[in-house]
Amino acid sequence: MWDIIIIGGGATGLGTALDATTRGLKTLLVEQSDFAKGTSSRSTKLVHGGVRYLAQGDIGLVKHALRERGLLQQNANHLVNKEEFIIPCYDWFSVVKYLTGLTLYDWLAGKFSFGKSKYFSKKETLAIMPGIKQQGLKGSIRYYDGKFDDARLAINIAQTAKENGATLCNYTKVVSLLKNSNNEVTGVEILDTITGETSKQSAKVVINATGVFVDDILQMNNPQSKKLVRPSQGVHVVLDKHFLNSESALMIPKTSDGRVLFAVPWHQHLLVGTTDTPLNEHSLEPRALKEEVDFIMATASAYFTKKPKEKDILSVFSGLRPLAAPTNADGDSTKEISRDHKLMVSAKGLLTITGGKWTTYRRMAEETVDLAINHANLHATPCITKGLKIHGCNNVRGDHHLDIYGTDRKNIEALALNEPELNEKLHPHFPYLEAEVVWSARNEMAETVEDILSRRLRVLFIDAHAAKEMAPKVASLLAKEFKQQISWEKDQINIFNNLANGYIYQSELIEEEPTVAKS
Repeated sequence: MWDIIIIGGGATGLGTALDATTRGLKTLLVEQSDFAKGTSSRSTKLVHGGVRYLAQGDIGLVKHALRERGLLQQNANHLVNKEEFIIPCYDWFSVVKYLTGLTLYDWLAGKFSFGKSKYFSKKETLAIMPGIKQQGLKGSIRYYDGKFDDARLAINIAQTAKENGATLCNYTKVVSLLKNSNNEVTGVEILDTITGETSKQSAKVVINATGVFVDDILQMNNPQSKKLVRPSQGVHVVLDKHFLNSESALMIPKTSDGRVLFAVPWHQHLLVGTTDTPLNEHSLEPRALKEEVDFIMATASAYFTKKPKEKDILSVFSGLRPLAAPTNADGDSTKEISRDHKLMVSAKGLLTITGGKWTTYRRMAEETVDLAINHANLHATPCITKGLKIHGCNNVRGDHHLDIYGTDRKNIEALALNEPELNEKLHPHFPYLEAEVVWSARNEMAETVEDILSRRLRVLFIDAHAAKEMAPKVASLLAKEFKQQISWEKDQINIFNNLANGYIYQSELIEEEPTVAKS
């Protein structure tokens, strides 16, 4: 019997598995697809306190998040980097307002501060970020936050949990909850979606950490349960980095609908987003609405000197935030939905954690395991994750593309040295090596072409056309590694190409739109 079974392999589930196993609890995590397949690989790539939440007056949330930001940089410094953000100001009132607010933001970070905010003149601003609109520019405010690779951090957390004794299974779907005669949850029935085998696993407590899918698990327990989550869609577009022509990130503090927009240098490209569209449905592969892409492009164009066109979009991807559903009748606007996490006892033996954000995953996990210990009377040691180094953590912050693997870089280089045929590039325009595919298959639990090109190398999120061009070589490498037939290889290419087509933006092809919650 397991002490804890965790359903869901995103940031929260993986963090909970790591926290639980390092406290000496026998831990199993199951994920229906690949780790970080959903929301946890589709963020704006920010490790931050949340400047917008500060403007909304949520001081407590911001303070906690800034502390977690500092801990995360210390514990995963191969992935979490300090990033300079520039807020362009086109009137003097904005200069005063944002400098005042961001000075408070710096103060709230305390000893975990990434650096002081500062005013830059128009001339200084254009030297830092020559790609932004000059007309009417008074200057800018510089502040610091964190930037990271979300899916890679998820994989590294999974590796850390395994190294500390946890059992983690991707492509393992929960098909039902097990119960005793008192109607208490005692475990799960799971399906291995690769082999088709099923099994029953017992636990002292089950944790539902499935993000936008939490209601699916809750309805397994009680078909009449009310919805706990309202999905909110966030869309990002990826452009060539020359549109901003800067190593600094742009923060647009107030868009036409009162939100914020970021343009962040990421993997030698420019990530622009996000939106905040309430939906009434959820899926593993949400699709951007045309109006969301139009909004991002129009907002970016208002601030960029060179105006991006639809043909310049290299990839477009969507993620669903698991926001707590509003209880009032007029709560359709995502502005009314809580950004903080929610942790509760859903039934005897079943806990549910939802909401929150990547930056605070560790704290959410700690609170979840604390509740599990009390709920199931488990014997465990105190939490140690505040100072626990994540797999790969080192002090190297170079610009070589393999540095993102941290301490594993030397192992990948050794693999390419020992098997010279793996020292070839997957694509002439990208630095990724065949050795990285084999490494991920052997050491990072990658099973499919999608796992490699979407979440291990991130190419699908950067340039969907290039990802399709890499697919045959990746499929061939995996087929050899897994000793699969040519039919498996062809199936993998077809499956991936169909998926990648959804990341290639063609507005005329967007016909079926998800059900948008009416406000």
